Amino acid sequence: MSATAVPANAVDPATAAVPAVAVGPASPPPAFAARAASVEGSPVREILALTERPGIVSFAGGLPAPELFDTEGLRAAYDAAFAVSARRALQYSTTEGAPELRAAVAARAAARGLPTDADDLVITSGSQQALTLITTALVEPGDVVLVENPIYLAALQCFRLAGARVVAVPCDREGILPEALAELVAQARPKLLYTVPTFQNPTGRTLPAARRAAVARIAERLGLWLVEDDPYGELRYEGADVPWLAAHPGAEDRTALLGSFSKVMAPGLRLGWLRAPASLRRAAVVAKQAADLHTSTVDQLAAAHYLAAVDLDAHIATVRAAYRERRDALQGALSRTLPADCEWNLPEGGMFVWARLSEDHDAADLLKTAVTHGVAFVPGAPFHATAPDPRTLRLSFTTHTPAEITEGVARLGHALTEYGGR
Repeated sequence: MSATAVPANAVDPATAAVPAVAVGPASPPPAFAARAASVEGSPVREILALTERPGIVSFAGGLPAPELFDTEGLRAAYDAAFAVSARRALQYSTTEGAPELRAAVAARAAARGLPTDADDLVITSGSQQALTLITTALVEPGDVVLVENPIYLAALQCFRLAGARVVAVPCDREGILPEALAELVAQARPKLLYTVPTFQNPTGRTLPAARRAAVARIAERLGLWLVEDDPYGELRYEGADVPWLAAHPGAEDRTALLGSFSKVMAPGLRLGWLRAPASLRRAAVVAKQAADLHTSTVDQLAAAHYLAAVDLDAHIATVRAAYRERRDALQGALSRTLPADCEWNLPEGGMFVWARLSEDHDAADLLKTAVTHGVAFVPGAPFHATAPDPRTLRLSFTTHTPAEITEGVARLGHALTEYGGR
């Protein structure tokens, strides 16, 4: 038989009959992973959707003010990214990130008192991705993760999706209590401590330098990874800068520092960065390769051009001045409007004021009334890792003018009057 001959009993695939398949009731697909079913969506994102209708004064979202974006400077930076090398801007890139952007971030970190090389950094798709990568690299189901209480809501989601057992560290108005942390580390043997020590989300509080030094010593002595999230640190309105936790002795070889351009440049860029010891950084790079290969090349190159051409510190100074005025407007309006037995803090920077309502008030219930009066906020309960306080709420002051803030708090006062009169 030749190489092209067809056996006499061969079946022609084009004309062969398809075997009959039994037809019966459809079966459902397999179930979702348990972690997907056990972790709830973000109430903050859902409240944002609720308050997008015109006329609402929303203190709910932790959003930068869009009118303060440097749109002209960013447009020019994107033009430069294409003009210099459009082919590179549109091509795949390295997982670690564009060298010139890493160098620029390293220079800014060093200027803030933390010696950093470009090779110490990984560029991420927002600092939220950096947290996800660190969690992927470090946390296995059942591991204990320590957090402040209350704490950034999306961090709780991240850790719970990883199957971690989230345990709250005792805190006061200034943040973590080092003695309580040491006792908890000795008892629970956690994998890591996650903290937002500067202008914390949701409370706005800042951990003092002495406590940061104590936390670093505890991590060194008892064996603990530290994850320091710093999206707000450059938004200081008064007081002196406090060194990063990562800059304290004992923290050098065990701290993952997360940063972001979202609050000082624009969140739509989705650019953040991770500074970590070499072994942890390498594990995060492998996790990122599995997640998205690399962060957007064109966005990275545009950011690098922007940092080379624009005085970002001068832009941040403009943002700070506007936000300081808005923070003060919120403070004044709250003082004039809220009952005497309500409480709130005065953050030295950041985007949030943390408040507590009168006895027997529930912020989630109040929100329903507040929305009918054209004002919104975020109830504080979802930010708590344990024992939620239903009286608490978070107010963001960045996206409205002082006049709008004053009007919004007046509406909140009307809602409180109606709520209290039930």
